[in-house]
Amino acid sequence: MDREYAKKVQKEVCVTAKAMADGGLTAGTWGNISGRIDDTYMVITPSGMDYSKLTPDQMVVVNMKTGEYEGDLKPSVEVPIHSRILLTRPEVNGVVHTHSSKALAVAVTRKGIPPICDDQVQILGGDVRCAGYTYPGSQEMAESVCEALHERFGALIANHGSITLGRNLKEALIAATVLEKTAQIWIDVQALGGAVEISREDCEFFHEFFMNKYGQKK
Repeated sequence: MDREYAKKVQKEVCVTAKAMADGGLTAGTWGNISGRIDDTYMVITPSGMDYSKLTPDQMVVVNMKTGEYEGDLKPSVEVPIHSRILLTRPEVNGVVHTHSSKALAVAVTRKGIPPICDDQVQILGGDVRCAGYTYPGSQEMAESVCEALHERFGALIANHGSITLGRNLKEALIAATVLEKTAQIWIDVQALGGAVEISREDCEFFHEFFMNKYGQKK
């Protein structure tokens, strides 16, 4: 493991966790953030700690293959989900799990959100599926969430919250914000008689554009 790079990821995870809380995407100490160090190790937020008081050195380094962790602070109970995602999705380097109110409102219906917004399909990849109801921190939840995330960068978790991915942590946090906004719009349009969905062809076009052509070339 590159220790200097691990410290960089610890800082990024800490900054992202504070931004998640400041943005109203979670309440109390709920939710969790992880960032990839390499193909074996990740950094994840510690369990049950006040986001406003977190420091980078408190972010926990975890072996994704064994579950073993460094230091005295316990990692988030959701280690199995984050590990499974990062081990099976090599293009993903950041994971954001929130309990945001609008996404959770839809998640308690145990239904997903169809492709209705341009930014939704660009960033999340299409419709938002809802993973089944399982116990937090379980391997069953990890399996269900990964299934819902197949070819997607965001999903709901039944009666629990939402989860978003990114090629970096900044992108994963933006995805969480977009999912929350999409959930709000989905709730609002029910009063207008429903929404007109974006076609599968357009979803694929917009997502490919975002992944490969959007923004400035470095």
